[in-house]
Amino acid sequence: MPTWAQTLASLTFLGSLILGWWALTNYLEVAEWILPSPQDFWNRLLIELQRPQIWSATAVTLLTAILGSLLGAGVALPLAYLIYRRRLIAAAVEPFLGATQAIPAIALAPLLVLWLGYGLLPIVALCSLLVFFPILVSTTVGFRHLDQEVLEAAVLDGASGWTLLRNMEVPLALPSILGGFRNGFTLSVTGAVVGELVMGGNGLGAILTAQRNAVDTIGMFVTIALLCTLAMSFYSVIYYTERRTKINR
Repeated sequence: MPTWAQTLASLTFLGSLILGWWALTNYLEVAEWILPSPQDFWNRLLIELQRPQIWSATAVTLLTAILGSLLGAGVALPLAYLIYRRRLIAAAVEPFLGATQAIPAIALAPLLVLWLGYGLLPIVALCSLLVFFPILVSTTVGFRHLDQEVLEAAVLDGASGWTLLRNMEVPLALPSILGGFRNGFTLSVTGAVVGELVMGGNGLGAILTAQRNAVDTIGMFVTIALLCTLAMSFYSVIYYTERRTKINR
């Protein structure tokens, strides 16, 4: 599908959501503290974007999400390769990976505070835990579905070890790796917000907490919209990279 058609489809879907939102608030007369109208949301958004505090909070949340993503990926990628290469490691680790996802992130936050204290570090650690699993699973699946005949031919040509990994295994598994990045990096925004809600901080999660306590529904909608924009940005950048990789191949 051409890029312009994808953009048009996305804008049409967004327009339909806004139209339905407008109809809901205007014709059903929903109270503003329950669901603000699109007009009220837009006016508040313009006001918030003129405040330096919202930009600094967005920068903090973005930094936390990026650091958590890099940490999670830095652990997940080599572990995925070890699981792919070493059956003993796979047998030891894989049964427990699903158990890590059974623990809610909000339940881990108090433990991270006890272990790491308050500040940026425990929030980054929480982000990395959310990022870790989807990247690990997608990368492992990508390695395991490599064409073994192609790899055997490369080995016959003299490729081995780091050369095989860099020139054959990683490029062939790259679509799966980037798919894990797309899911994991998007979840990092969730980890940053949950961390700030539970452990404090100076990001958008802290602003969301203050707005919740003040029953500032319009403000909460604006903050949530900014968080969605951050997540969409992560998703779009990695998706574009994935498309460019497929084109170059």
